[in-house]
Amino acid sequence: MPHRFLWALMVLASAPVGRAADPAPSAANLSLFEQKVRPLLVQHCLSCHSVASGKKKGGLLLDSREAILKGGDSGPAAIPSDADKSLLTRAVSHQDSELQMPPKGKLAPREIAALRDWIAGGMAYPAGSGASREERRIDLVAGKKFWSFQPLAEQTPPVVKDKDWPKGRIDTFILAALEAKQWAPASPASRAALIRRAKFDLLGLPPTPAEVDAFVADNHPDAYARLIDGFLKSSHYGERWGRHWLDLTRYCDIGEAWTETRGQPWHYRDWVIRAINEDMPYPRFARLQLAADQMSDARVADRAALGFIGLSPTYWKELQLPVEIIRTIVSDETEERINALSSTFLGLNMACARCHDHKNDPITAEDYYAVAGVFASTRQADQALAAGIDGLAVAEARQQVAALEAEMKKLMGQKAAPVAEKISNLESRIRALKATPGYDSSLVPGAVDASLRVVEAKGTHGSRIVYESAATDMPVEVRGNPNKPGKVVPRRFVSVLSPGEPRPLNRGSGRLDLADALVEDSGPLMARVIVNRVWKWHFGAGIVDTPSDFGAMGERPSHPGLLEDLAARFAAHGWSLKWLHREIMLSATYTQASGAPQAVDESLRFLSRFPRRRLDIESWRDALLAVSGNLDLSMGGPPSELSADSNTRRTVYGTVRRRELNDLLRLHDFPDPVIHSAARIPTITPLQQLFLLNSPLVARQAATLASRVQKEGPASPAGRIDFTYRLLFGRMPTDGERKIGLDFTGSGKPNAWRDYAHALLAGNEFQFID
Repeated sequence: MPHRFLWALMVLASAPVGRAADPAPSAANLSLFEQKVRPLLVQHCLSCHSVASGKKKGGLLLDSREAILKGGDSGPAAIPSDADKSLLTRAVSHQDSELQMPPKGKLAPREIAALRDWIAGGMAYPAGSGASREERRIDLVAGKKFWSFQPLAEQTPPVVKDKDWPKGRIDTFILAALEAKQWAPASPASRAALIRRAKFDLLGLPPTPAEVDAFVADNHPDAYARLIDGFLKSSHYGERWGRHWLDLTRYCDIGEAWTETRGQPWHYRDWVIRAINEDMPYPRFARLQLAADQMSDARVADRAALGFIGLSPTYWKELQLPVEIIRTIVSDETEERINALSSTFLGLNMACARCHDHKNDPITAEDYYAVAGVFASTRQADQALAAGIDGLAVAEARQQVAALEAEMKKLMGQKAAPVAEKISNLESRIRALKATPGYDSSLVPGAVDASLRVVEAKGTHGSRIVYESAATDMPVEVRGNPNKPGKVVPRRFVSVLSPGEPRPLNRGSGRLDLADALVEDSGPLMARVIVNRVWKWHFGAGIVDTPSDFGAMGERPSHPGLLEDLAARFAAHGWSLKWLHREIMLSATYTQASGAPQAVDESLRFLSRFPRRRLDIESWRDALLAVSGNLDLSMGGPPSELSADSNTRRTVYGTVRRRELNDLLRLHDFPDPVIHSAARIPTITPLQQLFLLNSPLVARQAATLASRVQKEGPASPAGRIDFTYRLLFGRMPTDGERKIGLDFTGSGKPNAWRDYAHALLAGNEFQFID
């Protein structure tokens, strides 16, 4: 069938899609500004281009976003989202002989890259926060009064006029906000829509026609509650919700080529899935990811949890370079670890305090280096998933064996007697190495206590890295420069999150102390952050819609009382994520119908309707395979390439390369596994539509779906159209949709059923949930 006709069918099968707005600066772009760009501007630019300095060389100021956009004598200094055409990046890159800044010398490549990324990402620059402003004194007493740092307390549900609508406490908070604006909630969703929504939400899979029929026919009052309980008991629940967690922890199956660890990352992925299926209490879930090897009650299998640290991105260290450069790279890695830790568990970006006290939140540079000492005392290293086995020794033995086997292979083709003797010697050494205890044990990238030092290479230029068993406290690095050390800060927890004096973090590296401090001293903040994340993953928007920023620059809660009450009750119910899902999904708020938002609640932040949402790439691909009858539901184990025709496993088990994402993932908003991802940013692009039209994956599943309909569907053409709609959408077609299907499949065109299936699979209804 000509592509233009298939495209027309896709249009008929699709709901309208609005034009995507130009992207505004993201929270990640703001973090980039605070961590990299603001210090760069202060160090290199503002002495000549700021109000505070009294200088405006070239008519240009760089101390506000407005000033940069206005520019100077040469025109606007930057064009948001277009770094290539921005004068600022051209000047610092020395692309023009007459415009080279700063005058004292070219910036380092990583500094230029940070400027480019900042401009390309929209150029976030907080209003009124001139980069040249004087250092402020942090008032910890006042800082501890900030809303997100307060103790947890259940709230009194508000009084509402409509006593019949609420099904639980959540609904009273939602309805009270709606009534205050004289708005009304939507009517309940249909049974068919509700089961499709709930199964995709909890399992990431479409309901079968039999499941839809059974739920629609079940008139018992607790039918929906039993449906949710059944989904929560499914092992596929952990696959769906484990993937949400892996976004935060920058999981990948294949990391940097130069990484020191050789263990299999998928053990961490499988551990996350198992822990979520077991409904592991969230504090324990967090503690194990920092210190499973140091917890006396941890299972051997729990060592896989250390992948949170062991899979952290690493940066190439060319040891021919001087120690000053290598130290900077190591310091950048420590900053990344602190950003991932604080953003994931605390909803704060402590990394903004590396170069100076945090500009917005009550976190000092000393707080940063106090926690940085823990990571400076921790080495990424393989952990063995077997009791009493030294994973580092096993990994080193395997590496030596690989080198000896490669050497032996080179000698194999030679026949001289000395060669035979060499081979025999190599075989003996290999046997000895393979006798290392636990040599065949499974390894996972993890962590051990060891401090890293960068020292000058012996007898030559360059650097070398030395690991020592003793823990280390870090000095404050003046303006984030490790080659300008200041006062040494003992390892301790963050001051503003501590009920009294900050807890020392001095048992070994301090990882276990840090884990204890997180869940005990900052437990209320942790509860708010994870409850808000789960809410956002259910509704598409959080109560706080900056899920990794609960600080001063983050959004304030749309429903403060609801967040407080839900977080307090979550903690009271054993920090159970399954309890939280049940509480949210059994609410009238969750079970109301979707549809076009009212003009007064266009963003649906007040949830006057259930927000219609597009499936993420994992759920969409899994559903594609499921409805065609090809989905392999086997769980766990090594990853498979998503581009392989034979790969029909769930997408969570697809290979993720940190530095080179698969095209399927890259095109469909999969997060960058180099960084912590607070939320996926949805896009609508022509390339996505072209993928639906031309992808071999979609074409294969369309052909298989057509074959399935012919084999399993009714004999009548109309019955087959109905069967197809029930498989894909969980509903019967309208008369008009049935007529279109009958007209096209009965047209006599070659492969009509395959092309019809392709059009429905590529349509919007298959990609969205109501």
